[in-house]
Amino acid sequence: MGYKLNIEEFNNFLEELGKEYKIYAPKRFEKEGRYSDTDLIKYAEVKEFNDIVYKEKSDFPAKEVISPVNQTLYYFTEDEFRESKPAHGKKILIFLRPCDINAQERQDKIYLENGGFEDKFYKRMRDRVKFVCMECVDGFDTCFCTAMNTNKTDNYSLGVRFNEDSISFELKDEEFKPYFDGKKEEEFKIDFIKENTTKVNIPEIKDEVTLEMIHKHPMWEEYNKRCISCGSCTVACSTCTCFTTRDIAYSENGRVGERRRVEASCQIAGFDTMAGGHSFRNTAGDRMRYKVLHKVHDYKQKFGVNMCVGCGRCTDRCPENISMTATINKLSKAIEEISGGKK
Repeated sequence: MGYKLNIEEFNNFLEELGKEYKIYAPKRFEKEGRYSDTDLIKYAEVKEFNDIVYKEKSDFPAKEVISPVNQTLYYFTEDEFRESKPAHGKKILIFLRPCDINAQERQDKIYLENGGFEDKFYKRMRDRVKFVCMECVDGFDTCFCTAMNTNKTDNYSLGVRFNEDSISFELKDEEFKPYFDGKKEEEFKIDFIKENTTKVNIPEIKDEVTLEMIHKHPMWEEYNKRCISCGSCTVACSTCTCFTTRDIAYSENGRVGERRRVEASCQIAGFDTMAGGHSFRNTAGDRMRYKVLHKVHDYKQKFGVNMCVGCGRCTDRCPENISMTATINKLSKAIEEISGGKK
């Protein structure tokens, strides 16, 4: 079942939804971009059609709605502590593309299906979230979602196609049907992109010997010269979940304050430093190897799918123009060379 709304009807639709939901979508923030006189597109609360950016890819992913960059977990005094409460009691509706829905499913596995552990702070947000899948049939120049099998999804309550003067809806969740009472019905189902312009050869590491050899491969040394370990790629990544915790003291004696979960990056030197000063990955190349193998091998070994969803944001945000697609293709070539040599 489908419906078509004009822009005025759509704005009224959002207004009615807003009584029950906080609604998030890619939104433009003028002149807040990384360079002078450039804009920033990120997920934020929206109220009307003109708030939603649907023709451009957002600079940052939808995960920030569910797992904020900076999140208070506990408040404490010298005698007791208590958990923080959710920022609001409303349900959450997010407009996002298929790759970002798949990315959130990757996050679900880490926060909710990781060895029987559930992160209560993530879960209390995630349980209130429903998705509106924005049709994406063209993609962008750094996307490779088709190679990662993340160009399609059926995990959404509503599908939506934005036209110049109207919005077409696919209704999957009957909970939203009352919002369309009296609206024009039409047969509609969103479509999905079938091929990206960027071609990526996803590697397969078949045995421990190959994995050990790829760990020592000289291809990673290139990134000691190029990567500046700024962490921009992981902050923009739709599946990265690395964080640290910080205690914020309200008084000089430090006995009153809060503990926060703060987004962090495995690409920044010192992230993996242990008590006593031991560190596992001491060069930019080591850290790049860790990230890339985790995206296309390690996560898959545990959860059955690649962690990377091919959104291309890491490539878009890298100040040194390091391409994730080129890196994965280099990795695939290196694995082919190793496999050939073993034969």
